[in-house]
Amino acid sequence: MRVPRVYIEEKIYSGEITSLSSDKAHHILHVLRLRVGDQVKLFDNSGLQFNAHIVETEKRAVHVKVEEQEECLGESSLDITLCLAVSKGQHMDFSIQKAVELGVKNITPIISEYSNVKLVGDRETNKLTHWKKIIVGATEQSGRGLLTKIESPVAFDEAIESHDEVTKILLYPGAEKSMSDIEIKERKLILMVGSEGGFSDFEFQKAMDNNFVPVNVGPRILRAETAVVCGVSLAQQIWGDLN
Repeated sequence: MRVPRVYIEEKIYSGEITSLSSDKAHHILHVLRLRVGDQVKLFDNSGLQFNAHIVETEKRAVHVKVEEQEECLGESSLDITLCLAVSKGQHMDFSIQKAVELGVKNITPIISEYSNVKLVGDRETNKLTHWKKIIVGATEQSGRGLLTKIESPVAFDEAIESHDEVTKILLYPGAEKSMSDIEIKERKLILMVGSEGGFSDFEFQKAMDNNFVPVNVGPRILRAETAVVCGVSLAQQIWGDLN
């Protein structure tokens, strides 16, 4: 059985006994069904992970003894920022989860013309909290040691006007260039993916005016979440660690 990994917000030190939060304790006790003596790995967004074992359990708490530290080997040398048009419900969740598993370092949700999702006030705050939980879960699962950063949603215009000195790629069906035709700068790139309806002609032109390069990911029309997986995987294969 693979040793489960658990993210905790507090700084971890070898040799200490630390208590896990109630939601983590519930998952360990009632989903994974671990008991005293079982092994876990802890990480704290430092790039390191720590071996540990359970020393005591309570109804809503788990106490673990922290042992030796080791480096997490799941981080890519390719710095990808994913500008992702907000889509509905599980489609957005899936895209974020897979982007994290594939090594994306930053996610900027964008509100495009065809996003068809309204996020204001508490709804935006709750959605961002929800996305961060997905990032934690995907990081625990994938063996990464650093959490993907995610911002509050921004307008399309704001997203395309940033990152001036970075290679900027727009996934666009029918584009003449493929990913392998692009040369990136300093192992960094911005990858922009639209929602279910793609980008409008006006948005496409504005992206071109801001030095985005349109790229296709094959002859088929992909769902937005499939395009994320395909685009990030191709980038990692060409310039990153999927080779």
